[in-house]
Parts: sequence; C-alpha cells; structure tokens
Amino acid sequence: MTKFLITSALPYVNGVKHLGNLAGSLLPADIHARHRRQTGHEVLFLCGTDEHGTPAELAAQAAGLPVADYCARQHAVQADIYRRFDLSFDHFSRTSRAANRALTQEIFLRLDAAGHIEARTIRQAWSPTDGRFLPDRYVVGTCPHCSDANARGDQCEACTRLLDPEALVAPRSAISGATDIELRESRHLFLKLSAFTPALRTWLDGRNDWPLLVRSIARKWLDEGLRDRCITRDLSWGVPVPKEGFADKVFYVWFDAPIGYIAAAVEWAEAAPGRDWRAWWQGGDAVRHIQFLAKDNVPFHTISFPATLMGSGLPLKLPDVVKGFNWLTYEGGKFSTSRRRGIFTDTALELLPADCWRWWLAANAPEGSDSDFTVERFVDGVNKDLADTFGNLVNRCLAFTASAFGGNVPAGGEHGPAELALIERLDRELAALCRHHDGLALRKAAASVRSLWKIANSYVAEAAPWSVVRHDRERAAVITRTALNLVRLSASIAWPFIPKAASLVLTSLGETADPPTWIGDGATAISALPAGRALSVPPLLFPKITASSLATPRSPAPAPGGHAHEKESMVAAEESQPGSSVYPRMRSHDSRARSPQIEEHRPNRHGRRKRTHS
Repeated sequence: MTKFLITSALPYVNGVKHLGNLAGSLLPADIHARHRRQTGHEVLFLCGTDEHGTPAELAAQAAGLPVADYCARQHAVQADIYRRFDLSFDHFSRTSRAANRALTQEIFLRLDAAGHIEARTIRQAWSPTDGRFLPDRYVVGTCPHCSDANARGDQCEACTRLLDPEALVAPRSAISGATDIELRESRHLFLKLSAFTPALRTWLDGRNDWPLLVRSIARKWLDEGLRDRCITRDLSWGVPVPKEGFADKVFYVWFDAPIGYIAAAVEWAEAAPGRDWRAWWQGGDAVRHIQFLAKDNVPFHTISFPATLMGSGLPLKLPDVVKGFNWLTYEGGKFSTSRRRGIFTDTALELLPADCWRWWLAANAPEGSDSDFTVERFVDGVNKDLADTFGNLVNRCLAFTASAFGGNVPAGGEHGPAELALIERLDRELAALCRHHDGLALRKAAASVRSLWKIANSYVAEAAPWSVVRHDRERAAVITRTALNLVRLSASIAWPFIPKAASLVLTSLGETADPPTWIGDGATAISALPAGRALSVPPLLFPKITASSLATPRSPAPAPGGHAHEKESMVAAEESQPGSSVYPRMRSHDSRARSPQIEEHRPNRHGRRKRTHS
C-alpha cells in the first residue's frame, strides 16, 4: 500500500497566524493526513516553524529579545495553538535546529561541488544611519509594479511580486526609518537557477494532474525566464555559509526553509527507534509526497526547491503533487499578519471550538478562487451544517434510543425496501467522497460529507421510528438500528474535518478505534454496530451561534513583538437549543465590529495528541 508523505507550508515564526494561514495549508494537509490514516495508509505528516530571515530579526528587536529566545517563545506559542486545533502532525520542527543546519550546509556543499553556485558582487541597500546593510525586509518603500507604499525589500504584499531591495522607489530603513539609503557592493553566492530550466520544464510537463493554479504559476515563471537567485544574506541569524570568504553571511531563508521538511523527518526518525527518514524521502514510487501551500509559495516549491534537490545529486524525493490554494479574504479585504487584520488563530479558539473553524474553513476552502470570510456566512454555515444537520441527527437518534430501547442498539427485524434504497444512495455518495479526497478536492469532500449527513437525516425523518414504535416495535428496531449506524457513519466520515466532535459521538456509540474504521459501502455502513451494545447520549454538540450579541471595542495597538495582551470584551452568543454543550459557551464576531488584536499568547493545557510536537 502506498505511503503518504504530507507536508504543510511552514508557518513563519513572527507571531500568531491568522485564519487564512490555517485555511491555505495547515488545515487541508491535516484533513488529508487524517483521511489517509483512516483508510489504512501509513502517513508521515510534517511541519514546523520557519525561523530565519529578516522578519524574525525585526520582530525580536521590537520585542526586546535575543532572536533565538524570541523564536523559541513563538514556536511554543504556535505549537500549542496547532495542538488545540487538533492538527495531527507526526512531528512539528524548527528550521533553526541542528538537523536543518547540517542538511542545508551539506546540500549547499554538493551544489557548490557540482558547479551550481557562483560568487558575484552585487549592490545592496546600505543605511549610514544604521551602519549596516539592509537585506530583504530591513528596507521598505514603494513597489515599482503596483505603487503600494509599504512594499518590503523581498516581496510586495499588495501584489505578491518578488522584489529586490534596490528595486524599491523611495526606500527607507525598517529599523530607523532613515531615508539616506545608498547602494554599496557586497559579495554573495548565487544558485544558477537558470541552468535548471530544461530539467524543471521536463519535470513540470509530467505534472498535468496538478491543480491549474499551481501549474499556471510554475509555467509562468519558466516562460518568463528564470533568474539566478542570490542565496546568501548579510545577517547574523540563520544557517552559516560553509565557504571561505563568506563566514559573515547566512543562507537566505528561502534556501534553508524548504530543506526543513527533510530535516523534520530526520528529527522524527531520531526521536524513536526503528524509524528511518530515508524510507520516506528516498522511498521512490512507494511513497507519494503531497505538499499543501498557498499560491504565494508556489514558485519556491515548484521551481527553487526542486532545482536545489536536483542539483544536490542526492536521491531525495520531489513532490508528486503540490496542492496550492488561493487566498481566504476577510470581509472583502486581505488577511494580514503584519498589519493585524483579520481573525487570528488564538482568538478564534477563545471564541469557538476548533471544530467550528475547521469545518467552515474546509467547506469554503479557497481552491478554484479566493473565498471571502464574513461573519454572516460563517454563522450561517456553522448553524446549518453543524447544529441543524449533524448535531440534530446525533442528538435525536441517540436520545430516542435511550427513551425507546433503554440505550441499547435494538435487535430484531430485517432490512426492507427503504434500507435497500438507502444502501444505493450511500454507495454513490461514499464513492464520490473517496474520489474527492483522492483528488484533494477539499470543498467537494466537505460537500459529500454534508450530503451524507442529509441522507441520514432524510431517512430518519421519513422512517419516523418515534411513530412506528407505537404499533410495530420490530420495524422500529430496524429503523433505529439503521439510524444509529448512520450516526456512526456520519461521525466517521466527519472525523478528518471535525475530529473532536466526531470522536465524542463515536465514543458514545461504543466505538474505540483510533482512527475510526473507514467503511466504504452502504450495506456494511448500516450494519456495523452490533445489536445489544450499550450507548450513551452525548451533551449537545453544537449550540447555535449568533453575531447579534457581540461587542468588540477596538483594542490598543499591539505591543512590540506581540506579547502584551489586551483582551477584547466578548459577549457569549445566545444558545437557541436547550441542554448543556460539550464545548465552552460559543461566541462570535459581529460583522460590523473590528477583529480582535492578538498580543499575548498563553499556552493552553489541553493538547491531547500522542504524536510528537517538539
């Protein structure tokens, strides 16, 4: 059986990530990893914090911390948040660790020995006021392409174009704001990327099953002509360059960061006996490598990183599929970490359980185009799908079983025409769900889950066991037993999307398998639970949420580095259904209110995964 190596784009270390980061890489990767585990595949799911480069140095400087201490603190913050979002990484690494340093240097030395590295003198931004070079984000100015006034020296956030600092109009220092920027010569190392054009084109031409978004971006880069890329920087924080004459340089963050995927596997293997990272990264066709990332990361993962691996001569696996995502926007505009715009992941967990966010973001994944998050759409989707459809199915079926059959799966009776018709519908939709998971079509997979929930609700409503039990207890037993199996199926197929709620439902049904056993055909699905098994009724899964009772006054600006916290005032949403919830009281944003600003991040004690988060 094929093994799956799954990687998510490494979240940058400079502060808590917003929902767009979660929707564009981390969550889709987790959902697919869970599905593959559930269907019996061996999975290695890797991620980690990307910790080198100018943004980390600037954030540490603003926080008044040594950069190593700042990165360690922010890594812990992010790892805790992802645990609470139930992201099931097998290993969550850091690019600043020794494994990535050693592997980056080894790959560089191989590239250099093979003639793929060249030393060149370039002109760089220098600030007399600051007394230093200003690489990448140390210099800001006006974008020469879109005229945004806050473009950075490595990339314009407004138009996403990659930049060099000298291309900026009216440049200024990000440290001091000084405008006396001049260009001075500095010696740097370049990866001769242009020489890899034929090999990259041949490789990409064989990837016609990739998403159109990814193929179009990668081919556009090739068609416009690849430029050799400078892979060193005048910084102190990063992987040191092991070459005479360049001891004062470190590698550019985009050179060492993707190598961090491989280093994460090395760390994973070293953490326990019997593990071999080479079985994954040098596993050939026995391993399928899938990368999940947002569209701005596509060039690095389809051009620069593959060229680096090709040139190293090492038998390291190139991605079999790069699943790229468009943007999740926020109320018609962009989410932005640097500008603190949108809902951030730590605040999201304060407002609502992780499953609510996971479901909505998956069901509205920005695949074919950008997807806009609005409070109205979010509240409507959560209430309709989770409260009215899934939650209602679970509660009414289990509560009825408790009252009519003593809380046990009833025995007796045989399937009739209604159940045979149900089996056919389940077969079709389960096949569609598998196709969508296999095709990495996240929104379609969520839609199939929703369809199966609706099929289950429709069967129960039409069969009406609460009425039948009054005159035909044997037939009511068949209907109830079928309904309970539909609850089991509904929770099982939902587990990749809403693992906490699904696990709670499955536990209430006496199911203990982890991951839940996958059942791919209707006949087995409606007969899985043994008659006589004792059940329990879980608390209310998803109380309805509303935006109308929210008050979110604008909080003060973030403190340097994002560590001083002013919590927004939140008003709990009204619960429209009776009973206690399995989750804390749910709260929501008013669409007219500003999103909370996130400034201090306190670890939560609730991480429960057995997998390694280190």
